[in-house]
Amino acid sequence: MPAPTAEVLKDLAPTGVLRAAINFGNPVLAQRNAETGKPQGVSVSLAVALGKHLGVPVEFITYDAAGKVFEALAQKQWNIAFLAIEPVREAQVAFSEPYVIIEGTYLVKNSSPFFKMEDLDQPGVRIAVGKGAAYDLYLSRTQQHATLVRAPTSAGAVDLFLDENLEAAAGVRQPLLKVAEANCELRVLDGYFTSIRQAMGVPVQCVAGAAYVRAFLEEQKANGFVLKALIDSGQSDVTVAPLQDH
Repeated sequence: MPAPTAEVLKDLAPTGVLRAAINFGNPVLAQRNAETGKPQGVSVSLAVALGKHLGVPVEFITYDAAGKVFEALAQKQWNIAFLAIEPVREAQVAFSEPYVIIEGTYLVKNSSPFFKMEDLDQPGVRIAVGKGAAYDLYLSRTQQHATLVRAPTSAGAVDLFLDENLEAAAGVRQPLLKVAEANCELRVLDGYFTSIRQAMGVPVQCVAGAAYVRAFLEEQKANGFVLKALIDSGQSDVTVAPLQDH
């Protein structure tokens, strides 16, 4: 990576600090360390590495849902964020290429008649989702008949599904599998309704910063950093996104 220009530093660390938005709502990307309570995970590792490339300290601004990360953009609370690429966000966020690909799927009861993704899009079917999550945005565009019931966070969507006796909860495969493993009355459907492309993003007006972040992330995928960060945080079953074609 070349040394950052003054314009890049103005975009990414205008106060001399890189403020990184970390979303605990997606445990594939970020987790709290059980002993210290500090954030860890692939998104945290990428933020730290970016700070080193820029030569600035990193401040973590933590949230419990992706929707809240996106909402915080209007208050200029962060300089870099880790979000799924979604059309509704692209008007305000300049995204890198994805660094990991994760699956959006459904958690249902064992007694449920649903076994395929398309089974859920029926009148009378209520699906719990985390408000503003990538899969909420996707299902809001694509579901024709089912009703989406929103919880403040992705974890809250599972609680809502159980508490309100809904037909399904939508979410990221890995955390839903952990819920099903802990509750023998639940199962996760095979397949996925959307492939969620997790990326780094900066405010759309930060053109120089966005270009630098894109190049930085491709390097981190190419040199194995992203894969190692996933493995180190216990997420070895997650797919690293392919390198961008040139």
